[in-house]
Amino acid sequence: MIEGAVLCDRSRTSPNHGERAGGGPIDMIVLHYTGMVSEEMALDRLCSPASEVSCHYLVREDGRVFQLVDETRRAWHAGRSSWRGTTDVNSRSIGVEICNPGHEFGYRPFPNVQIEAVLDLCHDVLGRRRIAPRDVVAHSDVAPTRKEDPGEFFPWARFAEEGVGHFVDPTPIQGGRFFQRGDEGQPVRALQTMLGLYGYDAPATGVFDDHTAAVVRAFQRHFRPERVDGIADMSTIDTLHRLLRALPALA
Repeated sequence: MIEGAVLCDRSRTSPNHGERAGGGPIDMIVLHYTGMVSEEMALDRLCSPASEVSCHYLVREDGRVFQLVDETRRAWHAGRSSWRGTTDVNSRSIGVEICNPGHEFGYRPFPNVQIEAVLDLCHDVLGRRRIAPRDVVAHSDVAPTRKEDPGEFFPWARFAEEGVGHFVDPTPIQGGRFFQRGDEGQPVRALQTMLGLYGYDAPATGVFDDHTAAVVRAFQRHFRPERVDGIADMSTIDTLHRLLRALPALA
């Protein structure tokens, strides 16, 4: 275990890791849910050579933390992904899997003891590495067309209050103009540009296509979870505006 890390169970380790590529800093934490029927199945899969997946840490529902891969190594957790222009997210991040059945097997709120353990773990990592709060992200943020974890039940507001992540209170859902699939033009391009400025892979094409809808859903799942529909309504757009304004100048 890396010196200074939180107390972790090392009774299980994963062989699924490699060298970090590119020489860049470790400047992201990516949070996942396991999305499997049981915790044991998730742990077995993350430690099986045949699965070719892994993470640095796994947090069980009772708060126990397992360190499966040393932080100096590149764990295989994010897959095809992008954040703030980085496309090899695995080489630049710490991956944390949070035990939860996920949307496929009975998604449910995360127990408080588990959330406290994740918070302690993130505080520990942030205390040892210079990671901007906006770069504590969801798997769905970095892979919006493929993933939806850790999902709309994850308490991002609470994390931000404790210095982990970046968040503003969502603008209430209301009427007004909105953008959705099939729309085109400069307003759509402006929306895509703002999403890209925040960190999402959102090419400014001016066309609200399937990819843009997936990015908007990922944004909503993280920052406006009351309604996750991929439609950029005024609540979504204003929340995005306010998040950009709230970013530190050098974040």
